Amino acid sequence: MTTLAGKNAIVTGASSGIGEATARRLAAAGARVMLVARRLDRLEGLATEIGGGAVPLALDLGAAGAAQALLDAATRQLGKVDILVNNAGILRTSHVDAFDLAELEPLIAINYTAVVEASILFARHMKAQGSGQIVNLSSIGASITAAGTGIYGGLKAALDRFTDVLRIELAGSGVRVGLVAPGTTTTEIFADMKNKGQPGWDEYIPPMVPDDIAKAILFMCEQTGNANAARLHIYATSESF
Repeated sequence: MTTLAGKNAIVTGASSGIGEATARRLAAAGARVMLVARRLDRLEGLATEIGGGAVPLALDLGAAGAAQALLDAATRQLGKVDILVNNAGILRTSHVDAFDLAELEPLIAINYTAVVEASILFARHMKAQGSGQIVNLSSIGASITAAGTGIYGGLKAALDRFTDVLRIELAGSGVRVGLVAPGTTTTEIFADMKNKGQPGWDEYIPPMVPDDIAKAILFMCEQTGNANAARLHIYATSESF
């Protein structure tokens, strides 16, 4: 079922996990997908697999000017952009006594600044063409208060507020804005914790798999008419908070 036939989509963080699964889902629905991440070899392999004119783009979204570079590359190679999925993110958790302050700016750059800048630039592009869909990946961690999660959860909470306001500001423009907040999903995002000898959050409960979240993102992108699926929280069935 090619519900997105003729659409051009961008997925950031597409080299693994939720981003990769989302790219597969969007391509299967008929969209041409630009795959964005730092690891070009993985992107090229995925582009070959999903076909449909998929375009790999190696880009460090935490670098200054990355959002503008993404927009320039997308309009040059795809023409118009119908869907933007801001999925790329990193997780760093630590108690205040042990948090490495050198990790603060990269956390802000990837989890908040890059998403906000891309959302604003692509919102203007989509508003000018009269249609579009922006999907920002948050986390259920935005509403969880637990030791070690203050910075990551705080950034996700800020992203939630920004995304809600962006939706309001674009009301009536033809541009839909939505937020998908995954619960515990087994991806490479927990690699840093495990490399430091800490258990990843996906080791405490039976987690979801990336495709569980990708299906929710596809649902959001398939809305038509006056419908806008503005907020989806996806919990693992074993999560109790």
